[in-house]
Amino acid sequence: MIEFFTEAYKNTPWIVIILEAITFIFGIASVYYAKQENILVYPTGLIATTITVYLLYRAGYFGDMVINIYYSVMSIYGWYKWSIKKENTNAVAISRTSRHEKLTGFGMFLLTIIVIFAVYKAFGYEIKTENYLDIFTSGLFFTAMWYMAFKKIENWTLWIIGDLIAVPIYAYRGLGILSLEYVVFTILAILAYIEWRKILSNSPQTS
Repeated sequence: MIEFFTEAYKNTPWIVIILEAITFIFGIASVYYAKQENILVYPTGLIATTITVYLLYRAGYFGDMVINIYYSVMSIYGWYKWSIKKENTNAVAISRTSRHEKLTGFGMFLLTIIVIFAVYKAFGYEIKTENYLDIFTSGLFFTAMWYMAFKKIENWTLWIIGDLIAVPIYAYRGLGILSLEYVVFTILAILAYIEWRKILSNSPQTS
C-alpha cells in the first residue's frame, strides 16, 4: 500500500509533491467547511482548485483542468452568494431543488459533457475509456458546484457519485494522493448530506 503512494512520485519534483499536499489539505478543509455550512468552504476551495489547475495542466489532463478552472470561478460566485445577508441572516438557505432547477441542472450536465468533449478534440487528444469517465464526472461536478452555490441539498448526491468514480480513476493513473483525497471527499460528502438533511428537516422550506 505504501509503495502504491510512493512509486509514482519517485521522479516527481519536490515542489509538485508539496503542491499536491497543499491541495489535499485545503481540499478536505473545503468539504469540511461545506458540511458545516461555513463560508470558508470557498476561500479554502479556491486555493485547492487553483493549484490543481496547474497540476492537471502539467499532467496533461485537460478535461479535469477545465473543470477546476470552473471550480475556481464558481468558488468566487458561491463566496459572493453565501456572503449575502438579509435581516442579519444568510439570504441563501439550505433547500431542495425545484422542478425547474432539476431541469436546469440536467441541462448544465449535458452542456458540460459537450464542452469537455470539445476541449479534448480541440487539443487533439485521443479520448480513452478513462477520459469518457472524466467527461461524465465533469458533468456531475459542474452541476454539483452550481447547486452548492444555492445551497441545494442535491449537490451532495452528485458529489458522492462523482467522488466514487474519481477514486479508482486517479488510482489507475498513479495519482495516489488525489485518489486518497477523493476517498476522504466521499466520506465527508456522505456526512454532509446527512447533516444538511437534518437541518432541512428542522427548517420548513418552500420550493
